[in-house]
Amino acid sequence: MKEHKIERAEVFVVGPDVERYTWAEGMTGQYMANIILHLTAASGLQGFAGAAMITPHCFDRAVGETLRHVLPDVIGRHFGEREILWHQMRNLGTPMVPQAHSLIDIALWDMAARHARLPLHQFLGGARDKILSYASTPLLADDQAYIDYVGERHAEGFKAVKFHCWCVPERDLPMCEAVKTHFEGKDLALMLDVEQRYDLNGALRAARHLSELDFRWFEAPLVDTDIEGYREIRRQSTVPVIAAGNTWTDLQMLTQAAKLGAWSALRVDATICGGITPLRKIMGLAEAMGMDVEIQCWGYTLTQAANLHVMLAYRNCTYFEQPVPYPAFEYGSHDVIRTDKQGYVHAPKGEGLGIGIDWKAVEKAAILQFEVR
Repeated sequence: MKEHKIERAEVFVVGPDVERYTWAEGMTGQYMANIILHLTAASGLQGFAGAAMITPHCFDRAVGETLRHVLPDVIGRHFGEREILWHQMRNLGTPMVPQAHSLIDIALWDMAARHARLPLHQFLGGARDKILSYASTPLLADDQAYIDYVGERHAEGFKAVKFHCWCVPERDLPMCEAVKTHFEGKDLALMLDVEQRYDLNGALRAARHLSELDFRWFEAPLVDTDIEGYREIRRQSTVPVIAAGNTWTDLQMLTQAAKLGAWSALRVDATICGGITPLRKIMGLAEAMGMDVEIQCWGYTLTQAANLHVMLAYRNCTYFEQPVPYPAFEYGSHDVIRTDKQGYVHAPKGEGLGIGIDWKAVEKAAILQFEVR
């Protein structure tokens, strides 16, 4: 046991010069920091994790600075202590930036899978090795731009597309109808994500219209905490409705929302909800209640990989979220995750997360870098 106790933790907050996107009217180009955690045991065994922090105007260092005062409690611990470490970090008194908690947990799971010499999804259970994906759009210029985008993605093999748009019903709904009409009969699933920016009346009107258009789902019409509002949307429409998945992430809170019938499926992200340890419990909760968990993956490749491995370890998730265009989300990775011509993404082939990191690129774009021993 002693040889696998963690003796060093390295943190990189990476702010690359890549294309910056928006996903609602009035947003400026968003700065997406990539926070990478690298754990090393006395034996040389390593564990990695990455999470995104998205902010306007400049890159945020908060996750890195939070890790600075949390990681000393990880030094000297073993990767097999994931559960107790997760609970200890959860009860520090003042809530921490959630990505910091998540990064430590994911890196420990990566380390454990590497020790077992298995890809992480197989270490977690290995339900499958591929899953359908949907292309997740940034905000585009107009209806024709969305039609062109969907046509390009469909030609590449995508079987589903999710729109990020203006988040204004008067603009969003005509675009949805225009795209749906243009691709009628193409066996293409469509989703709409409006980033929690509608009021209840707008959400009800949109949900009824999307029901008529047979959309695959309607995402984040209201703030996640408006449980009664979500229940009303579901009462008055047939389109499946899910939350944004960034604030209502605690197991007990999700249990309450599921029992109340707020959403058609649960939605979380391993890098936001506290890591793989709680996400496994959320997957089990949903399965017991006959629900799916539509895990989100908006972020760099390490973020995508952690979520993908959990999806592949279980059967109650239907799609991988593929941010497209690809390049801005692949900075700092030798291995990337891309959708094939049949519309699937596949498990990375290596042990653990299975993502090779381009350390030269990481260090070149690092805006904060430190280690804890």
